[in-house]
Amino acid sequence: MDKETLDFVASKVDAMLLAGSASAATKAAAGTWKDAVANGQDPDEATNMLMDAITVRQTTVDDVLALAKSDMGKRLFGEEDAAAMAAHELARKKAGAKWCDCAACKPCHELLAKFGREEPDVYL
Repeated sequence: MDKETLDFVASKVDAMLLAGSASAATKAAAGTWKDAVANGQDPDEATNMLMDAITVRQTTVDDVLALAKSDMGKRLFGEEDAAAMAAHELARKKAGAKWCDCAACKPCHELLAKFGREEPDVYL
């Protein structure tokens, strides 16, 4: 893996680790990647393992819309923020987006798209 690609992956891993919306499993996968690379493991192998882990944790635009419109979403985010979230995701869906674009999901999808594991998504 060349330095530019390694730096790209590292930036996405750092974003996953910093995201308040990241699940414990996503943070664990990102931390495992960092540890593996720091300990001299082949970055390509570590990146493939990371992508395998994050592929199973994908949240769709429809998932986010359903949460934002639900009573639970309104309790979690407040009425106003839930409505704003729903409007944002609806606009993204109309533009062709498939995946959540929260601070945790977006770097995962950018990474998967970079390595050809999925098509690039729409970000507004």
